[in-house]
Amino acid sequence: MVLEGLGQSLRNVLKKIAGASHIDEALVKDITRDIQRALLQADVNVKLVLELTKNVERRALTEQPPAGTSPKEHVIKIIYGELTRILGEPRPLPVAKQTIMMVGLYGQGKTTTTGKLGRYFHKKGLKVGVIAADVYRPAAYDQLKQVAEKVGIAFYGEPGEKDAAKIVANGMRHFENTEVVIIDTSGRHALEDDLINELKRIADVAKPDERILVLDASVGQQAGPQAKAFHDAVGVTSVIITKMDGTAKGGGALSAVAQTQASIVFIGTGEHLTDLEPFEPTRFISRLLGMGDLRTLLEAAKENISEEQAEETVKKMMSGRFTLHEMYDQMEMLTSMGPLKKLMSMLPGIGGLQDKMDVEGSQERLRKFKVVMDSMTDEEMEDPKIIKSSRIARIARGAGVETKDVRDLLRQFNMSKKAVKGFMGNRKLRKQLMKQMSSEDMAAFKEQAGQ
Repeated sequence: MVLEGLGQSLRNVLKKIAGASHIDEALVKDITRDIQRALLQADVNVKLVLELTKNVERRALTEQPPAGTSPKEHVIKIIYGELTRILGEPRPLPVAKQTIMMVGLYGQGKTTTTGKLGRYFHKKGLKVGVIAADVYRPAAYDQLKQVAEKVGIAFYGEPGEKDAAKIVANGMRHFENTEVVIIDTSGRHALEDDLINELKRIADVAKPDERILVLDASVGQQAGPQAKAFHDAVGVTSVIITKMDGTAKGGGALSAVAQTQASIVFIGTGEHLTDLEPFEPTRFISRLLGMGDLRTLLEAAKENISEEQAEETVKKMMSGRFTLHEMYDQMEMLTSMGPLKKLMSMLPGIGGLQDKMDVEGSQERLRKFKVVMDSMTDEEMEDPKIIKSSRIARIARGAGVETKDVRDLLRQFNMSKKAVKGFMGNRKLRKQLMKQMSSEDMAAFKEQAGQ
């Protein structure tokens, strides 16, 4: 999870508030010290930390809770609001026809982020093309080409050509009928004059709608000066912060950039090409505090699971059908949405429980269950009751696991089947689901259910 240490510390603050008998000055001073310590450990700027904690303390001690809100709830809302405020206002990138120019120093993750961003717009239904304009790093052309192929977007480059502006001019003509064009530019170890001149020439040719600065979260508070320097040089319009999953300095990068003129539009949350999230301060802080982020979870579900696949699984279950095939489909849908720990952080009330749960162990169990089911025959998947000792031994050998792993799967299946049966016995819930189905779906369901 992004900024896991900070999230755990802040959730401990909320637990302290929830467990207190009442809100008084001593408690408020205690929790503001805890918040101060947590933010400083996450590398958030000292001045911002002091400003935030002073505001929390002042408001918690002087403001009256609104009608219907308890003092504890009011203090939690104050903390949430102040944390959100220091991250700045959100400015989402429009899902529309545009040209985007990616800029940044060496080693910031610019080329991979170009692919991730291309995938994002491609998944939104737009025609995307990327241009390889990094003429200095030897592997940049091949890397971007491979990334583009992986995410299914068009690619343009001229291996051997050293004039980046010329490549971009030809690439823009090549992608004349493409809706989103993303240009991957060269980097340097520092913002030098020759890099500035090259970026200005590319901008003159491409006339980009967005100039996105890519920054590694590990730079911490230096993200602010870097963002300002690039902004002064080439007019940065927005920022993507990468590698937010692997550093304690991410809080510094987020808070530093948020104080510049350029808004953070995305954060990179992992190495996979799917690990790019639109940045919204309210959602981000909600997850840190263990309050969940259902909107991002639903967006992830829509992006990774086809509507037809989800509907088909629901229909089968509503008709009383639940075999290992259905269980396998459920696991496929769940794992396609990303790491279990990341998904759990988006569930209200569950995010804070991760600290006590063996999430990695659960992820491994899911993976092992799928391997076991891949070793079963279709007959066994359809009717697990026929799986006795001899079959269990054969399946375990085929899957490369122990027999107890096969028995664990069968136990989990029986528990899931009982849960589905219990759900089907709940008429109220069934009616709610049936209301969301079309008349054709409804007729098919009634026929299958023999109603």
